[in-house]
Amino acid sequence: MTRNNRFKLSVCHIAWIVCLLSVNGLYASDEVDEPTGYRLDYYDDTVPETLKGATRVTAIDIVKLQSTQDVLIVDVIPEHRRPDTLPEGQLWFPVDHEGVAGALWLPDVGYGALSGTTEQYFRNHLKAATDSNLSAPVVFYCRINCWMSWNAAKRALSYGYTTVFWFADGIDDWRFEGLETANLTPAPGVRH
Repeated sequence: MTRNNRFKLSVCHIAWIVCLLSVNGLYASDEVDEPTGYRLDYYDDTVPETLKGATRVTAIDIVKLQSTQDVLIVDVIPEHRRPDTLPEGQLWFPVDHEGVAGALWLPDVGYGALSGTTEQYFRNHLKAATDSNLSAPVVFYCRINCWMSWNAAKRALSYGYTTVFWFADGIDDWRFEGLETANLTPAPGVRH
């Protein structure tokens, strides 16, 4: 092999290694570390694989759980509100909210920072729905790649709930599996 051919071969090897590292870097960039606190912005973004203290579940896992025990399923997707910029007297019809059939819809409790009113709304509804049983199994969901379910599950853990499930792929996975959905109404109470 001539010196020129060895040089070409070395350049090819280096180019190949750079390509592999670049592709590998693309995959690695999708991995998200668990933050120590709550996610405060960009809620529709890649989520971590885990939530310390909670169990990540799929739609099929939830169906299996439901076949053996009572499970509280909590939808934390925010409620559509009348836009502030809509002129007075302009008709506005809120969008129906389709969720997991039988779920408790607690809109807005998945934001990273909650007002005292919204936090009390969240605590009160969890307490009532679990009969104050901190070991009652509770599932939190939103949409796929939505930090709100992660935040809500983390917050429930901070309240002392010990059997917390994080349904990371949320309503999208539920629909994909062809499972029953229903139009949900927000749980009553003041929040904001």
